[in-house]
Amino acid sequence: MNYRITNGSVSYGAETILEEINFEVKGKEKVAIVGRNGSGKSTLLKAIVDNEMLSEGIGEDKFNVYKEGNPSIGYLKQIDFEDDNITMLDEILKVYKEIIDLEKKIENLVIKMQDDSSEDLAKEFSKAQDKYEFLDGYTYKKEYETAINKFGFSNEDKYKKLSEFSGGQRTKIAFIKLLLSKPDILLLDEPTNHLDITTIEWLESYLKNYTKAIVIVSHDRMFLNRIVDKIYEIEYGAITEYSGNYEFFEKQKRINYERQLKDFEFQQKEIKRLTVIADRFRYKPTKAKMAMSKLKQVERMVKIEEPNKYDLKSFKTNFEIELESGNNVLNVEDLEIGYEKALSKVSFKMYKGQKLGIIGSNGTGKSTLLKTLVGNINKISGIYEFGHNVKLGYFDQQMAQLNSEKTVFDEFYDEFPNLTVTEVRNSLAAFMFYGEDVFKQVSMLSGGEKVRLALCKILKTGPNLLILDEPTNHMDIIGKESLENMLKEYKGTLMVVSHDRFFINKISDCILDFENGNVKFYPYGYEEYLEKKSTEEKEIIATQKQEKAKKQVYINPLKEKDKLEKKIKKIEEEISKKEEEISNYQNELLKEEVYSDYVKVAELQEKIDNLNKEIEENMKLWEVTEEELEKINNIL
Repeated sequence: MNYRITNGSVSYGAETILEEINFEVKGKEKVAIVGRNGSGKSTLLKAIVDNEMLSEGIGEDKFNVYKEGNPSIGYLKQIDFEDDNITMLDEILKVYKEIIDLEKKIENLVIKMQDDSSEDLAKEFSKAQDKYEFLDGYTYKKEYETAINKFGFSNEDKYKKLSEFSGGQRTKIAFIKLLLSKPDILLLDEPTNHLDITTIEWLESYLKNYTKAIVIVSHDRMFLNRIVDKIYEIEYGAITEYSGNYEFFEKQKRINYERQLKDFEFQQKEIKRLTVIADRFRYKPTKAKMAMSKLKQVERMVKIEEPNKYDLKSFKTNFEIELESGNNVLNVEDLEIGYEKALSKVSFKMYKGQKLGIIGSNGTGKSTLLKTLVGNINKISGIYEFGHNVKLGYFDQQMAQLNSEKTVFDEFYDEFPNLTVTEVRNSLAAFMFYGEDVFKQVSMLSGGEKVRLALCKILKTGPNLLILDEPTNHMDIIGKESLENMLKEYKGTLMVVSHDRFFINKISDCILDFENGNVKFYPYGYEEYLEKKSTEEKEIIATQKQEKAKKQVYINPLKEKDKLEKKIKKIEEEISKKEEEISNYQNELLKEEVYSDYVKVAELQEKIDNLNKEIEENMKLWEVTEEELEKINNIL
C-alpha cells in the first residue's frame, strides 16, 4: 500500500492554507502530523480523504495524487449513526458484517448439504470456512468486547439504544467502530482528547500493534513518542518530513536549524568578502580580471536560504503573587466527595510551593475534588482547611467555553477596570493577544485562545494557590510547553488535573492518584510515581503469593516456574494437535465419498466446531498460565 500527494495545495476562497503538500504514507508506517493550532493539520487529514480539496501547489514537481492498491481510509468524522434506536452492540457489529454474513452462510451451507451432496457445494463450504478463519472469525468477539471495556462502557451499556448516550459517549462509540474497522490508512485527529490515562495506554498498545498504516494529529507528546516512526511538521505553510519519533524530531529540527543558520551565515560572510574585494579592485586595470572572477564566483554559488526562525511564539506570565501564603497551604482529612453518593475518600497535605499532579480514570472524582475545594459543591463528610493568607485561582473547562460578544480587550478590562489601556494590552500580550487580536470577539476565539484568556484573567488576580482542571485541553504543543514553563516558574502552590502524562511529568513534584475507588498521595514526581507503582504492584503480587502459601504447602518459585513452562508447552502442543485434526477433517470434507454424504459432512463439521471451541478454551488457559508465569518471573 502506498498513498502519496505530490505538490498539492489547499485553499479556502482567496486564502491558501497549505501551499506545497508533499506527503507519503506506505505499508505499516505510523505517521504524525504536528504544528501549531491553525497551521493546517486537520485540513491535511481532510484532504487525504477528499482529494477534491487539492489543487496544484507552488513547487516545481507535477501535482499528483498516487494510490497504490486503492487503500481504504478511515476517518472519525466520516462515521455517523444511521439509526439511533438500535443498540450500541448492534452498531459496533456493523463493522463485522462480512464475518457475521459468513457465519450465516456456513450455517446455511451445512443445512443445504444435508439434502445436496454436490462437489460444488462442498467446495463452497470449504472456501467459506477458510475465509472465516482468515478474517479472524474465531476471535472477533473478544476483540470488540475488549475495546468496549477499555473505553469505559459496562456490559449493560452494550444493550442501550444509541439515543441514550451522551455526545461524548457517542464519539467514543464511533471511535471504537473506526478502530475495529481496520482501514488501510487510519486517520486520527486528536484521539487522546477526553480519554483517561488508562484508556490512552491501552490505545497506545493497540496502535503500536496495528498491522496497517496510521496518520495521527496529536498534541500528546508522550503518545506520539511511543507510536510514530515518521513526522511531518507544518510550519509557516511548509511541510517538512522527519524520520523517527517526536523526541527525535525535536532534536533533529534544532540540529537542522542550527546547521542551516551556520551555513547561511558563513556563506553571507564569504559573499560579503568576495564582493568587497571585487568593488575594491574592479576599476584597477591590473586587478580588474581578478575582481570580475570574484563576482562570478559569487554568481555561481548555490545560495543557502536563511532558515525560518523557530515558530515558538508563546505566552509567558508577567503577573505577581499578590500575597505570600503560610507554609501550610491545605489540609485534607478523610474528605468524602461526590454528589448523591461518595465517589472517593481523600486525605493529603500541601505545603507552600508544592506542585501537585492529580491523575486517574474518568469518573473517579478528580474534578469533583477540585469543585469541592473551591466551594462549587458540598462535601459529603470529612474536613478540608486552607492555611494562612491562601488566595485561590481556579480554572475549569467551563471557563474556556466563553461565548461572550465582547471583545477580548473588553472582557479583560471589565474585570480589571482600574488598569490603564497600556496595562491591559501588556497583560493580554503576555498570553499572545497582540495588536488587533485584542479586538476579536470572544465568541470567535478558538478553544486554545479561550483557555489563554481565562488563565490570563485568573493570574491577574494574583493567586498564591492555582487550582487547574485540564488546562492543556485545546492547546497545541507550543502552548503546552509555554504553560509548562510558566507553571514551573510560578512561585505559588499548584494543583492540576490532567491526562497529559508529559505535562504532569514536567511540572509536578507530587502526585495524587485516583484508582479503583482508592486515592493515594505520592510525595514525588511522575517518573518516581511510576517506579513506586510498579514496585507496589510487585509487592501486592508477592503478598498475595505469601498469603496463598500460608493456606497451601510452600511452593518453590523455581519449581513453580518450571511447572508453568511445562504446562504452557503442553497447552501449545494440544492446540497444535487440534489444529492438525481440524486440517485433516477439512481435507476429508473435500473427498467425493464424504461431501456426497450429508450425514458425514454434518458429523465432520460438528467435530471441527467442537475442536475450535476447545482451542478457544486452550487459548484462555494459555493466557492465564502466561500471566502466572510472568508474576513468578517478577518475583524471581
